[in-house]
Amino acid sequence: MRRSVLGGLTQAIVQDLGVGIVTGRFGHTSLPTESELCETYGAARTILREAVKVLAAKGLITSRPRHGISIAPEDNWNLLDPDVLHWTLARRFSLPLLIEFTQVRLTVEPGAAALAAVAASEADKAAIRQAIARMYAAERGDDDALASDIAFHVAVLQASNNRFYRQLREMVATALQVSIHRTNQLKGVKIASARAHEKVAKLILAGDADAAAEAMRKLIQGALTLFQRAAR
Repeated sequence: MRRSVLGGLTQAIVQDLGVGIVTGRFGHTSLPTESELCETYGAARTILREAVKVLAAKGLITSRPRHGISIAPEDNWNLLDPDVLHWTLARRFSLPLLIEFTQVRLTVEPGAAALAAVAASEADKAAIRQAIARMYAAERGDDDALASDIAFHVAVLQASNNRFYRQLREMVATALQVSIHRTNQLKGVKIASARAHEKVAKLILAGDADAAAEAMRKLIQGALTLFQRAAR
């Protein structure tokens, strides 16, 4: 019981400090001292140090004895970490960051779609079908549009059966929460097209790797073009 309570407190400190760092609440140089942070959070030094280790692993801070806790330059932040990406996207809407994320998707997801066409298991295919069914249900108002759209993209990464693509599922899902909303807003629609996504799904299920990759590329390129136009 005590371990779970301490874990919860550590996570709460990581969350608060992480948001504070990304939003600039602590400035851009250093955090308060260890003693001050312990007092602020009512935490023992062991708990605070555990939180500091987590934040250091995310690239947000550096900590050295007698030098305090320094805030790392933003270029050092690990944007592949879902927490850091979520905090960064949530602090203020950043179209340039969204463009960069979509550029990454453009290099990743077509490849995952191609692999899924030849490597997907029956369970993977079922997950893709279910995601498309949910997107159509969302068009009828019977499911959540954002969740069903994200489920499709995550299912394709999973179906690639490539451990590196699979590792990107949480990161992609995190950023898509912002990306999909903004894409639909720029298109002037409330939800993404289930038909456009179904085209990709059908090609994956048919085992046509090249066509599946191209269809996924066009799907993501459409979003990227919208963002680039908005930025101009």
